[in-house]
Amino acid sequence: MEIEKEAETILKKFSDVLETIPDLEETQYLVDNLNRTREDVKSPSNPEKILRNTHLDKKGSIIAEKGKWTK
Repeated sequence: MEIEKEAETILKKFSDVLETIPDLEETQYLVDNLNRTREDVKSPSNPEKILRNTHLDKKGSIIAEKGKWTK
């Protein structure tokens, strides 16, 4: 079959390419910064900054999009 011949050709070419890759020793990296934590620091809230980016109606209420997952 033609597909089998093409697959064999591809595998043969791939195997030839793999033969040209030199054997290298493994490289290991010791990393000492895994699972680092930081202290929780409360940042000051600024409601004026938040409200600056919102849309308000005539009464001053925030206009927000209703979640698409709600009915």
